[in-house]
Amino acid sequence: MPDEDVMAEEQQAIPSDGQDIRPGELLVPEETYLTSGVHIGTQQKSASMRRFVHKVRFDGLHVLDVRQTDKRIRLAANFLARLPAEKILVVSQRQYGQKPVRVFAKTIGGVSFAERFVPGCLTNPNLAEYFEPKVLFVTDPATDQQALSEAVSIGIPVLGLCDVNNETRNVDLVIPANNKGRVALATVYWLLAREVLRARAGGAEIEYSLSIEDFQAAL
Repeated sequence: MPDEDVMAEEQQAIPSDGQDIRPGELLVPEETYLTSGVHIGTQQKSASMRRFVHKVRFDGLHVLDVRQTDKRIRLAANFLARLPAEKILVVSQRQYGQKPVRVFAKTIGGVSFAERFVPGCLTNPNLAEYFEPKVLFVTDPATDQQALSEAVSIGIPVLGLCDVNNETRNVDLVIPANNKGRVALATVYWLLAREVLRARAGGAEIEYSLSIEDFQAAL
C-alpha cells in the first residue's frame, strides 16, 4: 500500500506534504530534534527516501527534514491511539532501540519484542511466542526484516522509523528519522509515546513525567 495513501483520515488532520509547519507549530522546539540528531541521516540514500531529505552536508551525510518527521509522528500517534493498546507490537533488534521500544510499549500499554525476533512469532500459532497484533512498528526496516516480512504476509499495517538508506516499499507509514543513534531513538520514542497518550485524551494536555533520558539506552 503506498505510503501516501495509508490512513487517509489521519492525514487530513495535519498539514499535507505541500504545506510548511511554522516553527511554533512543531511538537517540540526544533532544537530538540537537532541536538538529539534525529535529522542526521546516512551517506547512502535510497530512492524512496529522497523526498524526506532537506540537504546534503559537506561530509556527505544527508540531513532529514524535521518538519516531515514531526508531521508523521503526529500521524502515527493518531493512528496508534485508535487501536487496542495490547494489539500494538513494536520491535527493535538494534542495541540502542531496545530500551526505547520497551519503555514506549510499557507507556502506551503495547507489546515489545526487543533483541532477537523469533521467526514465526506472527505466523506460527504453535510457537510459545506467537502473537496476533493489529499493527507492527519497526525501528529499522532492515534490521527488523523478519518481523516486517511476517507482518506483510499476514496483512497488518507496518509503521516504521526509516533512515535515509532504508527501503520503504513494505512500510505503510514512514517516519523519517535517524534510527541508529542512541539519543535520536530515545527522542522519537519519547515524543511518540507522549503524542499517543495525548491523542487518546482527545488532544488535551496530559500529565507526562517521562523524559528523553528515561528512554535512552545505556552506553
